[in-house]
Amino acid sequence: MSIETVLSDELLERFRRRAADYDRENSFAAEDFQELAAAGYLRALVPVERGGLGWDFQQLALAQRRLASAAPATALAVNMHQVWAGVAHLLAARGDRRLDMVIDWVAKGEVMAFGISEPGNDAVLFDSKTSAVTHSDGSVSFTGTKIFTSLSPAFTRLGIFGKDTVSGELVHAFVERGAGVRSLGDWDTLGMRASQSHTTKLDSATAPEAWVHSRLPAGPNPDLLVFGIFASFLTLTASVYVGIAERAVELAADSLGQRVHHDGVKYSQDVRARGILADAAMRLLALDALQRSVAGDLESGVDHGAAWFPKLVTLRTLAGQTARENVQGAGQLLGGGAYFRGSEFERLYRDVQASWYHPSNAASAANTVASWLVGPLES
Repeated sequence: MSIETVLSDELLERFRRRAADYDRENSFAAEDFQELAAAGYLRALVPVERGGLGWDFQQLALAQRRLASAAPATALAVNMHQVWAGVAHLLAARGDRRLDMVIDWVAKGEVMAFGISEPGNDAVLFDSKTSAVTHSDGSVSFTGTKIFTSLSPAFTRLGIFGKDTVSGELVHAFVERGAGVRSLGDWDTLGMRASQSHTTKLDSATAPEAWVHSRLPAGPNPDLLVFGIFASFLTLTASVYVGIAERAVELAADSLGQRVHHDGVKYSQDVRARGILADAAMRLLALDALQRSVAGDLESGVDHGAAWFPKLVTLRTLAGQTARENVQGAGQLLGGGAYFRGSEFERLYRDVQASWYHPSNAASAANTVASWLVGPLES
């Protein structure tokens, strides 16, 4: 089933119409989420014979882009479910079956969420402030705080990690919604409001032994799980911002076709306006090529070796930068009406600011690329 069939124009237009209400009320995109679930979108990477859409990773990345062009906050919310499905998909394709349970859960209708980010932890996957206590039966209890838990109102399984209080290892596992997993309901933000990405408190949240899938040493690690998480998260999160960048160009082009100067000359014949639009479109074309290349190479199993992380962080960084620049460009072309609260442009302007805060940030990305080229900073 094609992307355009699942995410039809009619469905996306409904999402676009609802976006203003979700944003104004600071409420979860519940109706959008229900429609996506009914359309099978949450099972996009599940094989057709198991009730899924049977898509590959590149198709999912392009679908997230299409969804974000209509409802960025909805796309960002469901993105975290798709990230875990993507990690499982990428690992399985490389012969690593440790996350097969995720595909099993997704096929059965479980909703995944991403509980990795922590306040004050700029080491991201390479260290954790969450404590992990291993019990005699192999289960592990986690205590700590996770932030930006998108899809908070809907998830049933939460992927987390913490630091073992005895061994110092980083323990990766899944916990169930319920005992020891508490959402603070504190998402009241500048943009991406419908994602409802609340802070999550873990208080001895316990993962059974079967759900504890990895134990890794602290610090940078070549383990395939680390690669899979970075690859899926950075690529799919970038897709959300590619969608915003694309929608900004669409809005700007529509405006040039409709607006008229006082002398009767259309804005489409205004050289300055055409230049602003063309610059945005050229940025989008370059970003489109990068997105398709990275997502396609991940699906095909291309071995870029040490160049993989620079490629991934470059995609995520440029996606956010391009989206911000394109939205700003659109603002110069849409006219004063777009400045009013509730306009689509006004929501895009606020939603795109979230791109500053997703890992990897611009400084970290620059260091990754520079280290690839000339080695790490000397201590």
